[in-house]
Amino acid sequence: MVCTVMSGAVKGIMPYLMQVEIDTADGLPMFNMVGFMSGEVREASERVRVALKNAGFPLPPMRITVNLSPADIRKSGIAVDLPVAIGILCATGELNSDDLKKTLVIGELGLDGEVKAVSGILPMVTYALSKGFERCLLPLDNAEEGAVVGGMKIVGVKTLSEAIAYLKLSEDKRDEYISPTVVDVEKLFEEGEYRDDYLKGMDFSEINGQSAVKRAAEVAAAGYHHLLLVGPPGSGKSMIAKRMPSIMPPLTRPESLEVSAIYSVAGMLKKGEPLVVKRPFMSPHHSITESALAGGGKFPRPGVISLSHRGVIFLDEMAEFKRNTLNILRQPLEDREVHIARSGGNFSYPADVLLIGAMNPCPCGYYPDLNKCRCSESEITRYLSRISGPILDRIDICIEAAKVDVAELSHGTECNESSADIRKRVEKAVEIQKERFANTKIRFNSEMTPAQIQKYCRLGMKEQRLMERIFKTMDLSARAYHKVLRVARTIADLDGAEQISAKHLTEAACYRMTDSKYWSKSGNDTEQNVSDKLKQRNMVR
Repeated sequence: MVCTVMSGAVKGIMPYLMQVEIDTADGLPMFNMVGFMSGEVREASERVRVALKNAGFPLPPMRITVNLSPADIRKSGIAVDLPVAIGILCATGELNSDDLKKTLVIGELGLDGEVKAVSGILPMVTYALSKGFERCLLPLDNAEEGAVVGGMKIVGVKTLSEAIAYLKLSEDKRDEYISPTVVDVEKLFEEGEYRDDYLKGMDFSEINGQSAVKRAAEVAAAGYHHLLLVGPPGSGKSMIAKRMPSIMPPLTRPESLEVSAIYSVAGMLKKGEPLVVKRPFMSPHHSITESALAGGGKFPRPGVISLSHRGVIFLDEMAEFKRNTLNILRQPLEDREVHIARSGGNFSYPADVLLIGAMNPCPCGYYPDLNKCRCSESEITRYLSRISGPILDRIDICIEAAKVDVAELSHGTECNESSADIRKRVEKAVEIQKERFANTKIRFNSEMTPAQIQKYCRLGMKEQRLMERIFKTMDLSARAYHKVLRVARTIADLDGAEQISAKHLTEAACYRMTDSKYWSKSGNDTEQNVSDKLKQRNMVR
């Protein structure tokens, strides 16, 4: 007898439906699984055999063949155990296969029959709902994760015996035996958005001084512009970067589902938190590998860039990262996606991130303070060259975090502006952009194409002449020219201005001056600048 049970799986982060076909026939006792599968999937046969025995349903001596379709996709993971076990019971007449119509079955089995949690439930359930499924039978530990989708009956089971007992009941008695899991998504958002305990120790009001850097952070959050902070140790670069999520707009529902799906596939959804309602903040160590940053591996999984989707990726001590690792960011920062090619296929992961970098200007951290810096000319040049020109060109705002004066450190924090006050201005600017880019895929000014820049960043005669002088004086590339206009558009939105004025252009251009101070367009020019400063230091001494 042949029976089919519908299950789900993911390829990369993209979900698909998987048919679990079971055939039982007389012949030499055998349990054979086919369908282009990995080792852990093949091992399901032994897990299912023992789990059924311990649940009181030992396999009869017959030939059992299991096919996982579609056969052209390599199956990995351990989510097929439960559907295989249920399918065998249907094929042997213990269960009625008609009861599984429009039902998705997912779960791993322990040898004692326990149904264990698996990764990727959220995207699988979302996809199944779009295909017309009405019920999902899955591990109890994954029930809340599946229930946040809504529109489908989610039945969480602890054991294989419980799942069998549920399916043997008539339709009208099943809900009495196991109540469908329901999640109040509204409550999740209310409890998760900017609570006092979340903001405690992570508020902009705790940062004394650095008003220019805080202003740059506000502009970056409002327009989703990448930001690089350069300055000596202890100047507050990391403090400001870690507080960036507190001034960014809260995640919308669609954004929350996108982020939660990535974390679900990665197995990083916390128990009791089935939905990610805060913007992600990832801060990888500078020793991170290229595959860990971008994603991939033998069985591809999302990397740190994708785990930062719709949030912040903070590269502290950015110049300490390997040059090749940093260059991995070039394509994702431009395309907002990570593309990975493996023998098992091509994979795409979302990577719409806000990059925040922080670094010292030299190995000791004090250049160009010639009284403190002890680095040689070659050391400084080599250190700065770790940040390649293409990476710098993709960073919209580069600003220097100078040493904080003792007078600023001594006054109380009650005079400082809070994250909530800054966030109000940011949210107003975001609303302006939302109306501007309505009915398009663009959300922020940083995403504007050249055609949209020409439409939304029109300059008057005075502003056009100023922009021409800025272009020539700073020797900007075409990409940098467009970035100055995008940043100026965001600054104008923060001011509530329809037209970009000279002051907006001037402020936007200032955010490229730190770039020019430490990195010139020519590596020889940079070396000469460093050499001249060090000669000056030696003459003074």
